[in-house]
Amino acid sequence: MIVNVSGRTDIVAFYMEWFLNRLEEGFFMFRNPFYKNLVHRIDCKDIDMFVFCTKNPENLLKNIDKIQIPFVVQVTITPYGKDIEPHVPNKVSTMELIKKMARIIEKERIFVRYDPILLNDKYNLDYHVKAFRDIVEALSESVNSIIVSFVDEYKNVKKNRDVLNHRAFSQSDFAFLGEHFSEIASSHGLTVQTCGEEETLFEYGFIQNDCVTTELVEKFTGKRITEKWKARKNKNCHCVQMYDIGDYNSCKHFCKYCYANYSEEDIEKNCRAHDVNSPLLIGHLGKDDVVKKVNK
Repeated sequence: MIVNVSGRTDIVAFYMEWFLNRLEEGFFMFRNPFYKNLVHRIDCKDIDMFVFCTKNPENLLKNIDKIQIPFVVQVTITPYGKDIEPHVPNKVSTMELIKKMARIIEKERIFVRYDPILLNDKYNLDYHVKAFRDIVEALSESVNSIIVSFVDEYKNVKKNRDVLNHRAFSQSDFAFLGEHFSEIASSHGLTVQTCGEEETLFEYGFIQNDCVTTELVEKFTGKRITEKWKARKNKNCHCVQMYDIGDYNSCKHFCKYCYANYSEEDIEKNCRAHDVNSPLLIGHLGKDDVVKKVNK
């Protein structure tokens, strides 16, 4: 069983104490996002691997020796300022944390996400090429692969259209980024790939791969897991089956493009409801909740 920590919120950045408490107690609980009274339970003894997704790996690095279950880390580094990412930490500091992590664990377990790419007058094609080159040059000795994706018209993106002021991608945009990103990555010994995208950019040198493949899981767990992630509605995603223990509308980065957060009012309310000692990330079990164990 693979557990995603988390595509719905940044547990590493904001809820690491809760995560460590759950590890110590031996199980996690999370609500089904579509049926709120259905609560799933995962026992730690059934977990084969964690996939950590974060924009700030500092808390993971501080507690890395406490995590005995195999894991990989995906760290998102994007070139945006406070206009789009109000509370994301300094990117140079984040890259230094990645370098430090690569001295502790195998760099094959560390992935950088340049995700999502959006285009506007400020963050134009040349801007992205320079930013991508800076990241690759800084981290070429610490990671093997960069994963990129493009902004989608999620609810939050539509709500923040006046802030993002982004435009649609043309085929020439994809070609420009594909050619430049591929050349930059390969010249520094890295691979670059898309994630769950219609535009794969294979023709420009991007590799054909998914974020969390059967081969990746087998490499670090010794187990072959072939079941695909059914919960994702993106037909272009072919990652292995994962269970996400996070909650939507609970990430305090407040990124304007985020697919997982669309109500700042709900984020504030959910953050107040967080209890580091609860089995749930947000709130507590209620009398009407039904708990269902996830079987391995």
